[in-house]
Amino acid sequence: MNILITGFEAFLENEENPTQEIIRLLPKSIYGNTITGVELPVIYDECFDKLLPIIEEKKPDYIISLGLAAGRKAISLERVAINISDSRHKDNNGNVLQDEVIIENGKNAYFSTLPLRKMVDNISVKKIPVEISNSAGTYVCNNIMYHVLHYIEVNNLPIKAGFIHVPFMSEQINDSQVNSLPLDVILEGIIDAIKACL
Repeated sequence: MNILITGFEAFLENEENPTQEIIRLLPKSIYGNTITGVELPVIYDECFDKLLPIIEEKKPDYIISLGLAAGRKAISLERVAINISDSRHKDNNGNVLQDEVIIENGKNAYFSTLPLRKMVDNISVKKIPVEISNSAGTYVCNNIMYHVLHYIEVNNLPIKAGFIHVPFMSEQINDSQVNSLPLDVILEGIIDAIKACL
């Protein structure tokens, strides 16, 4: 099988994004299945524009997108993406969107098709903090999750897809009061999540 893992570039005031590091450090193969990492821009809609030709080329069986959620203290498996972009924060092109529909006449929401509970079980065996989250937010992370699931449905493709938020990596945080996890722990959790799909 082919598994496509996406991460994001740095954004806002963050000089680093742990998902950049994760896609660089992931093995090229797990259980004989090909792993391809792709870094996406933190720009509404353009993130999917960059991903689409890679989906068409690789024809993946799974697409697992990763993003940073500042303030989270656990690896968060997202259950749902909604058809709205809305944030007071700029994307990396300076866009600030409020109450913007992602796809006109698209469904209100799409649910992840990843085996979320199995992924939780696989990650928690290692005592790595993990949870199922019911909100991917309304920033670029939600935007890419919605675009991917919409594309899969309208084209009737046999691809399983979803989104995982990760906390700050401890290596980038100087304040012990800020929630974070060591990069090697986050990486191990993501690998265990991938293994749960296989």
